[in-house]
Amino acid sequence: MNILAVFKQLGIALGLGLLVGLQRERTHAPLGGFRTFPLVTILGTLAALLAEQFDGWVLGLGWAGLAGIILTANLTQPRREGESRGITTEVAMLVMFAVGAYLVLGPATVAIAVGGGVAVLLHLKPEMHAIAGRIGDKDFKAIMQFVLLSLVVLPVLPNQFYGPFAVLNPFRLWLMVVLIVGISLAGYVLYKFFGDRVGTLLGGILGGLISSTATTVGFARRSRAFPEHGTTAAVVIMLASAVVFARVLILIGATGPAFLRSAAGPLAIMLLVVGFLAVGLWLRQTERLAGMPEQENPSGFKVALVFVVLYAAVLLGVAAAKEYFGERGLYFVAIVSGLADMDAITLSVTQLVTSGKVDPPTGWRLILVASMSNLFFKAGTIAVLGDRTLFRRIALLFALAIGAGMLLLTFWPR
Repeated sequence: MNILAVFKQLGIALGLGLLVGLQRERTHAPLGGFRTFPLVTILGTLAALLAEQFDGWVLGLGWAGLAGIILTANLTQPRREGESRGITTEVAMLVMFAVGAYLVLGPATVAIAVGGGVAVLLHLKPEMHAIAGRIGDKDFKAIMQFVLLSLVVLPVLPNQFYGPFAVLNPFRLWLMVVLIVGISLAGYVLYKFFGDRVGTLLGGILGGLISSTATTVGFARRSRAFPEHGTTAAVVIMLASAVVFARVLILIGATGPAFLRSAAGPLAIMLLVVGFLAVGLWLRQTERLAGMPEQENPSGFKVALVFVVLYAAVLLGVAAAKEYFGERGLYFVAIVSGLADMDAITLSVTQLVTSGKVDPPTGWRLILVASMSNLFFKAGTIAVLGDRTLFRRIALLFALAIGAGMLLLTFWPR
C-alpha cells in the first residue's frame, strides 16, 4: 500500500467534508455540521481502504452503520410541536460517505466533482426553491414531455435503416427530434423565466433558439398593430435569423463533427454578416422591447411528430434527388425544404455527408442555399402579415445577407 497515496485520499476526503460541513454549519443543520461531515467522508475512505484489504462487506457495514446512526439521531432528537424538517442533511451525509469511498475505488476527479457539486447544491437552496416556485403547470408539462420524448420513446426504437435508399433509421430520426426539441426547450425555459423583462438583444436570441420563423410571424403581426415598434421588430427578426446560423453550426457539430471543419467557415461568415446587420440596426433603435409574443411549448408530442415527418421527408427527398437528378436535384430540395425550416435540411445533409453520399463542399452549399430560401420565405411572411415599413427595412437587410451568401457560393473554394 502506498502510504502517500492513502494520506492524499484522506486529505481530499477531509477537505470535501469540511466544505460540505461548513455549508451545513452556516444553515444551522441540527444533525451534522463542520465537524460531522469531515468524519463521515473520512469514514467512507477508511471503509473503502479496509474493503480492499478484507472484503466488500466492510464497506457495506460502514454505510449501514452510518445509516443506523442517522436513524437513531432522528428518533432521539427532540422536535418542537408542528416542526417539519426535511432529510437533506441525512441524504447529504450518505452521499459524502460514498464520495469518501469513491476516492479509493474510482477516479479522484469524479469524487471531487461530486463533493463540490453537493456543496453547491446545498448552498443554492433558496435559488432552487425560487425556480421551482416560478415553474407553472405549462412549463412543468413541457419538461415532462421532453422527458417522455428522450427517456421513454427514444430507447425503445430500433437502431437500423429501413425504406428506400436506406436512410430512415427510427432511432436516429427520433434522436434528432430530441436534439432539436432540447435546443428549443432551452430557449423556451429562458423565455418563461425572463418573460416581458427581456431586452431587444435577448429577445432576438431567444426567438432564434425557440423558432425564428414563429418569432418572425409574431413580430410581423405586432408591427402591423403597433407600427411605432417597427425598428425593434426588425432587430429581433434579424437577431433570430442570425441565431439560425449558430443553431445550424451547433447541429452540424453535434451530428457530424468532421463535416463542421468544412462548413464552419462560410456559415460562420453568414452568422457574422446577419449578426452585424442586426447589431447595427439595434444601435439605432431606442425603444424597449414591449414583451415577446406568447411562445408555444416546443416539446409537445405533436411538434415532435411534425418534425420527424418533415425530417424523414427531407431525408428521402435529398436521397432521391441525389439518386435520380444529381447535384442539381439536391439544390432544388434544399430550396423547398429551407422555406419554412432549417433544422431538417441541416440534419439531412449532415447525415448524407457523414455517410459519404455527399461531399462536404456540396453539403455546406446546400445548407447555405436553404438558409437563403429561409430568409426569402420570412421576407414574404412579413410582406403579408407585417407593416410596410418593416417589410422595406427587412427586405433590404435580407437582400444584403442573401448577396453575401451568393458571394460565398461563387468564390469560396471547394
